[in-house]
Amino acid sequence: MQPYLFPYLGYFQLLHAVDTLVLYDDVTYINRGWINRNRLLVNGAPWLFTLPLANASQNVLIKNLRLADWLAAWRQKWLKTLAHAYAKATYFGETQALIEPLLHQSSPWLIDWLEDSLRTLAAALGLSAHFKRSSADPLPPATDAQARILQRCAREGAGLYINPINGRALYQATAFAEQGIALRFLRSQAPAYRQSHAPFVPHLSIVDTLMFAGLAGTRALLPQYELVTDELA
Repeated sequence: MQPYLFPYLGYFQLLHAVDTLVLYDDVTYINRGWINRNRLLVNGAPWLFTLPLANASQNVLIKNLRLADWLAAWRQKWLKTLAHAYAKATYFGETQALIEPLLHQSSPWLIDWLEDSLRTLAAALGLSAHFKRSSADPLPPATDAQARILQRCAREGAGLYINPINGRALYQATAFAEQGIALRFLRSQAPAYRQSHAPFVPHLSIVDTLMFAGLAGTRALLPQYELVTDELA
């Protein structure tokens, strides 16, 4: 998976399901993706925020993306928005104490910032998946996305590859079976948790989940998924 900024609950359910997460940092950046963007709940509606980058371009590999020089000003404004949006949330204090230090990563490189936040949040949620960067163990060029995944699975000695449910359009179980690898897709079954406004707004950042469900409540949501085949997805 690409490293995402404070990703939604389903990303952490994927971490719950796997032994190893390979962070794809040697692929090109995707504009308007989730690498440096996500959504919070502000005044009952999704609010999109973007971590500022110095060299955001679809020609740049994720591992080569640098944070903008004005990150400190962005951080101050983001924390003010967070306090405004969630000050009355049940677990505001607990979540703020977990999230705020992650905004002070000293490295200028986005991948360091993202991996540190993912590792920290995973540990806080009791997840033990092993993290590694694809750039640390590069592979030869592949013909397409599926071939690249198969190469990586072979390199890792994987017997099972799990992808989020939306990946069912990209990968075919027969191609994986030919390599002795099972293919499954993760479909979340986590129920709606109580937010500050109704109706429930799904697929927001894990920050929203933590604010309203807390660490204990979020841990309880993590196993609520099913692994399906492409035929059943």
